[in-house]
Amino acid sequence: MAAFEFTVLHEDETSRARLGVIKTRRGCIETPYFVPVATLASVRALGSDDVTALGAQCVLANAYYLHIKPGDELIKDLGGLHRFMGFDRPIITDSAGFQAFSLGFGREHNISKIGSIFPDGRATREKRENLTRITDEGIHFKSAHDGAWRFLDARTSMEIQSNLGSDIIMAFDECTSPLSDYEYTRQAMERTHEWAGHSLQYHDRSQAIYGIIQGGWFEDLRRESTAFITALPFDGIAIGGSLGNSKSDMHQVLAWVIPRLDERPRHLLGIGEIEDIFACVERGIDSFDCVAPTRLARRGNLFISPDSGGTRENKFRISIKSGKYKADPSPIEPCCTCPTCERYSRAYLRHLYTVNELAYFRLASMHNLHFMLRLMELIRASIRDGTLGELKRKWLQ
Repeated sequence: MAAFEFTVLHEDETSRARLGVIKTRRGCIETPYFVPVATLASVRALGSDDVTALGAQCVLANAYYLHIKPGDELIKDLGGLHRFMGFDRPIITDSAGFQAFSLGFGREHNISKIGSIFPDGRATREKRENLTRITDEGIHFKSAHDGAWRFLDARTSMEIQSNLGSDIIMAFDECTSPLSDYEYTRQAMERTHEWAGHSLQYHDRSQAIYGIIQGGWFEDLRRESTAFITALPFDGIAIGGSLGNSKSDMHQVLAWVIPRLDERPRHLLGIGEIEDIFACVERGIDSFDCVAPTRLARRGNLFISPDSGGTRENKFRISIKSGKYKADPSPIEPCCTCPTCERYSRAYLRHLYTVNELAYFRLASMHNLHFMLRLMELIRASIRDGTLGELKRKWLQ
């Protein structure tokens, strides 16, 4: 099998949604697809055997954090990331560019890529120390583990990802904040463009590489970045950076970018709530990654479909900590075929959660991840059958 190949199998007649398949040496990824996040070489609370059993086609690991601990060279010496984590399917790694935001402006102002701020512009919580220093040469990171400063540029990012041995890697970039002004966003975009060329120069040719479009919530910058990145010989295209201050802003960014893309696979970085998935699939996105399903599970939020009362208003979830589930003998979802729902009740899961029993985190995470993977199966089937609009109305009416 070729190291990387993408084929569009079917295009929806009423939207930009498309059905495709990414072929890698370690298997295929049917798209549209939600990529589970295995930040530290593990989808949190789950073993790789759990992730495989749930039917995950691939996962995304964090190159920066694995570089810090246990170290990408150690992982290389132990046979690479696949052997290290016992996962034999495709693995994607990021470039550490997102940490320019998450450990920098995002940490300092406590905001996400879609700005969660008050109307007067104040951050939602108390500010914390900015752990980054960004220059045209690269990014200096202050480690939260030992306080030491480490420097990464495009070349070292490519070396780290090569050591990890992932199948698909991301070019080195700077992810900007929703609070960044036009001039700073332009500077960051120009750095990203410079680093894109360096990433192509230094990346491991056995790995597929995606270029990342930046430009924040500024139309001319997004158009300029789209033109620049798509002109380079990347295997795929990712859309990163700030997506504005609302979901409608994110949709506008996609409207500026996607009509100017070719048939290479398109990945939207760091987005993956249920409402977002429908909105982005119909706009032509092929894959997503997000920590939300397992993070929500750990916090007591379990996904339910419209058949079980899931709506946009309750964000398709129940809070298992609620007292009304104390004696509820039913599963999270009556028709769910995940291992958790097939065996355990809401009452039992609530008990595990309230006593902080570790088993809860695994069982809840299995359900939420299974839920998202099955939703993507439904979406792919609806694109194939020409019923995506009907499926969307059922979920988001």
